[in-house]
Amino acid sequence: MKAFLVMCFALIMSGCASLSQLSTYTVSNSELEQVLKSQLDSLRSESTVVGLPLSLAVKDMTVNIGPENRDVVQLGTRAIADITVLGFSYSATLNLRLEGTPFYDSQQKAIFIRSLALRESSVEAGGYKGDLAPISDEVMSLVNTYLSSNPVYKMDTTNDAVRLLTSIPLDLTVAQGKLVLQPK
Repeated sequence: MKAFLVMCFALIMSGCASLSQLSTYTVSNSELEQVLKSQLDSLRSESTVVGLPLSLAVKDMTVNIGPENRDVVQLGTRAIADITVLGFSYSATLNLRLEGTPFYDSQQKAIFIRSLALRESSVEAGGYKGDLAPISDEVMSLVNTYLSSNPVYKMDTTNDAVRLLTSIPLDLTVAQGKLVLQPK
């Protein structure tokens, strides 16, 4: 009888340990960065700036979750802009630091970044270093449009534990270096 009670207690304790692992789900800087880098091919645009044809492509993206203990996600982007003028093509490298608010959509079981704001921008082109607001605005618009309809992280609901966790209402909080999803 004593052995049976000890075994039942051990089963309950192991169940509680499994349940506590289920109670939170975290997404780190590197996980989010990896997902975003896999989507870089989608971040391309053809438009015009000051009447000139502009081809934009985001080539690299870095992620910083919760910098300075703030509830934001910072995205560092490096984009290449090709402008054609009188048959000549000029390239410029744009570096932007954007900040947005993470949001968990329970219907899509995915994390989005909304309300992007431009924090820093610099352009390097043919010896020029500085800021070209029209081109920075185009890159900002491209990234903002893409992120408004595409999640930065989608929960893997093929995993039974994740499916169980996402079946209840979740709260998203920002911690230094990670996003944390836990039951409300």
